[in-house]
Amino acid sequence: MPIAHVRNPLFVAVLLVLVAVALRLLVPAAPDWSAALLLLSAVAIGAVAVARREAVCTAAPSGVRRRYTRDVLVATGAYVVLLFASLLLLRHFEGPALRALLALLPVVPIAFVLRAMVRYVRGVDELQRRVELEAICIAAALVSFLYMTAGFLQTARVIDVPSGVAMLWVFPLVCGTYGIAKSIVARHYQ
Repeated sequence: MPIAHVRNPLFVAVLLVLVAVALRLLVPAAPDWSAALLLLSAVAIGAVAVARREAVCTAAPSGVRRRYTRDVLVATGAYVVLLFASLLLLRHFEGPALRALLALLPVVPIAFVLRAMVRYVRGVDELQRRVELEAICIAAALVSFLYMTAGFLQTARVIDVPSGVAMLWVFPLVCGTYGIAKSIVARHYQ
């Protein structure tokens, strides 16, 4: 596979969709949330990719953009691999300490994604930082509002979403909402 494809976020989003479908077909015993989480991650990556293409206000130097893209894609790939490894290994072990360690394996690459985000923001000019800040504030506010609203509905027994599933969706939802918000905020500064 040419390296240019791996660096393309839309390609990675499509690849995640295919992995989610393969997971459902090839590993029927996998938890329902695992394929849903992969699909949501694909939507988030796709939204960020589309927002990056549409955003006129992308003042990041090309080196910063390349490093960010490389770091995020490598971490996302590691996340997918470690998620599957974690899910498969959790079926075979019973000790709580080992199960906790196995369950937390996919968290490590997410920390590298966060690091890449911080490095990206530190590498851009003041206007781009303002766009990034507004977009992340909007995303955090909207996802928090959605999460709180769902909590009220859950408390009233109108919906029933397992708490573990709900918690796993927060970060991908923030990322996807951020991508959409960034596209809108960038247009404001045109």
